[in-house]
Amino acid sequence: MSRIGAIVLSRYSSTRLPGKALMEIENKKILEYIIERLQTVLPLHDIVIATSDEDSDNQIECFCQERGIRCYRGDLDDVAKRFYDAARFGGFDYAIRINGDNVLIDTDVLKDMIDICKTKAYDFLSNVKGRTFPKGMSVEIVNVPYYEALLDVIETSDYFKEHVMVYLYEHGSQERHYYYMNTTFPEAAGIQFALDTKEDFENIRRIISKFKRPHFEYNMKEIFEIWKENTCDHKL
Repeated sequence: MSRIGAIVLSRYSSTRLPGKALMEIENKKILEYIIERLQTVLPLHDIVIATSDEDSDNQIECFCQERGIRCYRGDLDDVAKRFYDAARFGGFDYAIRINGDNVLIDTDVLKDMIDICKTKAYDFLSNVKGRTFPKGMSVEIVNVPYYEALLDVIETSDYFKEHVMVYLYEHGSQERHYYYMNTTFPEAAGIQFALDTKEDFENIRRIISKFKRPHFEYNMKEIFEIWKENTCDHKL
């Protein structure tokens, strides 16, 4: 059976919002929200946080050590290679790319995409193309040997090295690619739920403050409805 695991790409030295990975909302760190959502779908040992080998990311490694989360450290700027090496470190046949600013991942979507991945019919699965889902709910799953075969070309471009999966959308075996579209709740398409700026942080904080159940029980539709009711005067 193929092993499927998640790689959470995170660094402390974010340009627009430094330290966001360990900022807190309701006494819980941003990375904790992400890990707890992933844990509704995957066991903890199938989750790896991939951070850089810069001193500034020692704090992220300490966070992982304190919570028993596996941590891989690699090149700050070559994110594609760091992602691949983290997948190998995790022993994964398929690696799920999760950004460290995706606080509100839709676990129902993640489950569906993992189920499709398990058929082994596809080498690359994504819900990003066409941006039918909110930003911050992106899920990309890649067959690790397939990614390895493309890595030499990806490594020739600084842009591709920074933007891990961009190359795959235009190249590779497109017949082996699967693009998962949001057809159930199109109103949410493109809404900004990613944590990128101070404004994003405040909007996500407002949303989470309205939760009455554990945060990982809320899906895209419920999160969108809370956003619409409580942040309609704010542009996410």
